[in-house]
Amino acid sequence: MKTPVIAIGLDAADPLLLEKWMSQGHLKTLNKIRQQGIYGRLNNTVNYNNKTVEFSSTEPLWVMFSTGCLPDKTGFWDTIKFDPETYKVVCDKIYSGYDYKEYNPFYALGNDYRVAAFDVPVSGLSDQINGLQILGWGGHYPFVPSHSQPPELLPNIIAQYGKNPVLHKDNGRWWDPVYFKWIQQALKTSISTRSEICRDLLQREPWDLFVTAFGETHSAGHDLWDRSQPDHQLYPYQSKKNGKAGDPMLKIFEAVDDAIAKIIAAAPKDAYILCFAVHGMAANVTDLMSMMFLPELLYRYNFPGKYAITPSKIGVTPPAPITRPIRNSWPGEVWRKIYEPNPIKQLFNTWTHKAFLQSGQHGLLSPYPLMKHKVQLGWMPATLYTPLWPKMKAFALPAFADGHIRINLKGRERDGIVDPSEYDALCDNLTDFLYRLTDGRTGEPLVKQVVRTHNVATDDNPKLPDADLVVVWHECPTDVVDSPDVGRIGPITYNRPGGHRARGFLMASGPGITP
Repeated sequence: MKTPVIAIGLDAADPLLLEKWMSQGHLKTLNKIRQQGIYGRLNNTVNYNNKTVEFSSTEPLWVMFSTGCLPDKTGFWDTIKFDPETYKVVCDKIYSGYDYKEYNPFYALGNDYRVAAFDVPVSGLSDQINGLQILGWGGHYPFVPSHSQPPELLPNIIAQYGKNPVLHKDNGRWWDPVYFKWIQQALKTSISTRSEICRDLLQREPWDLFVTAFGETHSAGHDLWDRSQPDHQLYPYQSKKNGKAGDPMLKIFEAVDDAIAKIIAAAPKDAYILCFAVHGMAANVTDLMSMMFLPELLYRYNFPGKYAITPSKIGVTPPAPITRPIRNSWPGEVWRKIYEPNPIKQLFNTWTHKAFLQSGQHGLLSPYPLMKHKVQLGWMPATLYTPLWPKMKAFALPAFADGHIRINLKGRERDGIVDPSEYDALCDNLTDFLYRLTDGRTGEPLVKQVVRTHNVATDDNPKLPDADLVVVWHECPTDVVDSPDVGRIGPITYNRPGGHRARGFLMASGPGITP
């Protein structure tokens, strides 16, 4: 007789946060599992050019979970792909996940096991699963189509329980009170409905394995961290707005904890219960460092004496963080910082309607046409620099986690300008340039590690990442960056409050498992 396994993911639920809350008497269901069974933290690493490096990128980590393989084996490093022939990047929010053609999910167990998989992020339908599969009902940008096996299952679930209110709609707009109110209610509705669907599926038959994930913890971490945790620079300003309502992120996690209790109650009494997170969350470092600062730093590196974003003076105490953004989008906030030496024109850029800000400047694209036409990654500041990439020795690729730098290599890029014989020297020079970066507010170094991903410049292994250099940042969020080489950038408006960390966790209870 097989003992059933119920595996429940809490997407991006940070172990340090959970441990703190459990010690304070919160999250009673999770704490019970922890006390009755086993618990441990996980730490994620990958291999870049035979070097072990910590790793916190969501989508490859979920593929690592599903396949048991590192990215150097699957070739899946990122949802963003760069084409050296066109200098274009592709990131489709549905179809840019892993295809599972070479490696199946671990729960594709064949005919000997009955398996139900519901909303596992960055997964795929497999004909080796004997049971049912539902993908893309909800989640935080799960990079899967909304479909199922059997095909009629998801439409039937939607007909009975409704569509997920959060899917592809959460964007971390922390300054918008309407969005703040909406995301809390939408997440609570999503959690409650997800629990109902899980209990429905569990009661259809005795599964050998039931695997699911709560994407709501991921969305809550990105969107509510500044209202909840004092490690965020905006916490002193934002937490005051909570008033008597209390910690909004804790409330979402408490709702998930209650939902897990109901799922366990519907599961077989002798089941193994596993709860896990493949990575964690803390105050966001990478949205500003990888998406915004790194592209501008490389712009200034490539074009000495020029600025795309307005420079500030090193050595002067920076003004307070921006707590009341003027624009209704983060790209708009970045674009109002575009360099303009004429103060009258600078004022125009800050306050005029976006209809009059459609033209590019300093070789950069304006974000407004990109967002209007829904260009992939058009909202990310790194994308604005794409017209200049053919003229640059090295440029920052759009990235969701670590910083990614591509060398514009002769013989590889269409308009490559760096000779392969110059590759090593350029990588060394860029590495030194990056290690000199400091936090403009504290003076602390910003770069933890710069890693080369290619053993030789001309290595064309298709399973290598697109980036030639990967920049791992220190976990010190900042809105001001100082470079002794190219000057100061910032303050810049923060994007999503929460950002990822390489740590995850696993807890389990059940027959034979003792604390």
